[in-house]
Amino acid sequence: MGRTRLFLASVGLRTSEFPVITPPLGILSLSAYLRNRMPLDMKLLDQRLDNTSSDDIVRSAAEFNADVIGFGVLTPFAPLLPELALKARKALPNALIVLGGPHVTGFGAGVMDDVPHADMLITGEGELALEQVLQARAEGNDYGHIPGLVWRNAAGEITVNPGPTPMLDNLDTFPFLAYDLIDLPKYWRHEAMANVPPRKYIGLFSSRGCPYGCIYCHRIFGKRFRAQSAERVIAEIEHLQKTYGVHEIEFYDDIFNQDPRRMMDFCDMALRQNLKLRIAFPNGIRGDTLTPDMIDALVDAGMYYTCCPLESGSAKIQKYMEKHLDIPRFLAGVDKLVRRRVFTYGLAMLGFPTETEEDIQQTIDTICNSSVHLASFFTVTPYPNTELYDRVMQTHPEKLSGFVYRGFPSNLVNLSEVPDHVLYAYQRKALRRFFFNPIRMLRLASVYPNPLYLPKYVPMLARQLVKGIFV
Repeated sequence: MGRTRLFLASVGLRTSEFPVITPPLGILSLSAYLRNRMPLDMKLLDQRLDNTSSDDIVRSAAEFNADVIGFGVLTPFAPLLPELALKARKALPNALIVLGGPHVTGFGAGVMDDVPHADMLITGEGELALEQVLQARAEGNDYGHIPGLVWRNAAGEITVNPGPTPMLDNLDTFPFLAYDLIDLPKYWRHEAMANVPPRKYIGLFSSRGCPYGCIYCHRIFGKRFRAQSAERVIAEIEHLQKTYGVHEIEFYDDIFNQDPRRMMDFCDMALRQNLKLRIAFPNGIRGDTLTPDMIDALVDAGMYYTCCPLESGSAKIQKYMEKHLDIPRFLAGVDKLVRRRVFTYGLAMLGFPTETEEDIQQTIDTICNSSVHLASFFTVTPYPNTELYDRVMQTHPEKLSGFVYRGFPSNLVNLSEVPDHVLYAYQRKALRRFFFNPIRMLRLASVYPNPLYLPKYVPMLARQLVKGIFV
C-alpha cells in the first residue's frame, strides 16, 4: 500500500461575536489515530486560526497534492462548505472529498445535496470510519461495506450504508493528540473556551459519550460513557508538558466527573507527581453529583475555573428536557466551588417548549440568587439529530419551517409558551439583574485571573442587554 496524502481542515471563521478559538481536537484526533495505522503524509489546517480564505485553503491542499481532503465543520459555518468543495474539486479533480464534524452528524445525508461536490460524509466519531475509507481507496474497492457511511456511488447516487458508525471502545489505546502537526503557540494569542485572558494552554478530551438523556444535546459520541484511565490522561499531560512547557489544561469532556473514582485517581496522581496544573472545565461538569471531597480533590489538583450548567431552574422543565438536575444539590456544589475560590460560570437556557413566564422567572431567580461569578442565558436551539428537534417537529413543525442554522449568532426560534418580545425581554432582565449587582461584580473581580482584562467583555455584554438575544 503506497502513502496516501491526507489533507484535513477545520472549517470556520473567527468573528467579533464569536472570538473563541481552540486547537482543532477533531482533526488532531483523526491524525493521531490514522498515522499510527497506515502510511500517510498529512497536512492540517485550521481556518479559524488566521481566518484563512477558501482560496488559500484550496491552494494549500493543491500544493500538498492531496489524495484525500477532509473538511470538518460546526453547523454555523456549514454555508462555507459548498464553495470550498467546489474549488477543491476544480483544483484536485481526482481527490476524494470527505465531510465530517458536528454539522454532518446532525444533518446527515441532506448535506450531500447542499454540497454536491463532496464524495462522502462520516457521521459521529471519524477515526475507524475514515481508516476504512482510506484502506478501501488504496485497495481500489468501493465503500459499501463501511457502516454508517454516506457516499456517492459510481452512478452518482447517494448511498447510506446500514448500521451505526463504528466507535472506539478502549480509549487508552488511543495515541497522543497530533499537536506536532499544528502551530500550537499561535492559539495562545487568542481567547480559548474558558473566559479568561489568552494564555499558554493545551486542550484535551479524556472521555467520550454521556449517559444522561438531555434532549437538546448532540449524539456525536453516543450515550455510552467511555474514558481514558487516569494513568493515560496523566501520561499525555506529562508528554505535552515536556514538549511545550504547558501547565494550563482545558478539558472539553462532556462530563469529566461521570466516573468519580477515575476523577479522584487523576487528582491524586497530578498531586503526587507534582505536575503543578491549572485546570479549567469550560464545557462544564455536572454540579449536582459533586461532593465536597470531589471538589477539594479537583481544587488541590489545580482546578481554578469551571462552567456549571443549570439550564433551567424549573423542576417542570428539568423533567421535560430530561436533565433531571437536583437543583438544591447543584446550588450547594456551586457554593462549595466558590468558597474554594474556583471561578464558577453558570449556564442557563431560556425558551424550551412548554416553558411559561413562571418557568423562565424560576431560572432567572435560581441563577441570580446563586453564588456563580458569571452567567449566560442562552436561547434554546433545536438542532437536528437531537430528541428536542424530533419533539418540536412532532408538536410544532411550523416553528422550524424555514428556520436556517447559520452564523454566530444564528437566527432564533422561540419554542416557549410566551411571545418573542416577552422571551427576549426576560433575557435582558436576567442580564441586568445579574450584572448590575455591585457585590457580585466585586466578587467576580476578586477571583478572575486578570481583572484588568474584564473591560474587554463590556461591548459584548452591552449588545446582549440591547438585543436580549444570547445564543
